[in-house]
Amino acid sequence: MTDIWFRTGEATVLAAEGQVTDAMPEVVIGSVRGPVGQAFASMMGQVKGHTRMFVVRDLNQAVRPATMMTTKVTIKNMAYAELLGGVVQAAMGDAIVDCLIEDILPRDQADEICMIITVWLDPRCADDENLDHKDLYRTNYEATKLAISRAMTGSPTVEELIANRKTVKHYALDGVIDY
Repeated sequence: MTDIWFRTGEATVLAAEGQVTDAMPEVVIGSVRGPVGQAFASMMGQVKGHTRMFVVRDLNQAVRPATMMTTKVTIKNMAYAELLGGVVQAAMGDAIVDCLIEDILPRDQADEICMIITVWLDPRCADDENLDHKDLYRTNYEATKLAISRAMTGSPTVEELIANRKTVKHYALDGVIDY
């Protein structure tokens, strides 16, 4: 049985200049027998506008550990759904398999743990005639891998958060608060 009960991670990877392909996944990883497994199973039903799906690399290639993805943005059209279930899903799937290859995720526990990943896909992507699919793949691949790595290593640590309390602030606080 795994000792991985509830680990969380997040990452942001910014788009190339002129693109709206920023990726900001949030991941929870845990035992299929614990709270993450319970949440995973309860996500099998659908919620209008917030489709939930297994992460697959391609047809008949669901990743291990079993991973459920859902969007942070309400899906309003097929173009958005196709990007989410296409390039974004494939990038996440590749990142998960590479996490196994690189021992970021424990191979021997791949069937004992599961993951839930919430996905940021900017709604403007669906209407962008100049959307760079390679950049969309890159940002989601890198951010997924980084979020999983952070979850598995507990990064940032409490000590890091305390140490940078007065040197790191949310971008939305520029002009709102000075440290």
